[in-house]
Amino acid sequence: MRGYTLLLTALEAFRARLRSDDPERGDVPGWVMITVMTAALVLAILIPFRQAIVDAVQNALDSVTSAG
Repeated sequence: MRGYTLLLTALEAFRARLRSDDPERGDVPGWVMITVMTAALVLAILIPFRQAIVDAVQNALDSVTSAG
């Protein structure tokens, strides 16, 4: 019976959330913009410094695997 009550409570909370204009729900275009800008920033860093990043990661992995 407790599981049934919990399920009904969760469904009611979900229905109330869908009906209301909750300011905490977020802004989809804003999140899309943040995602695109983050991807652009990663590419802007990765393209000119790709070889340096690969070398640094390779050196780190080599130092960990050869320490045994």
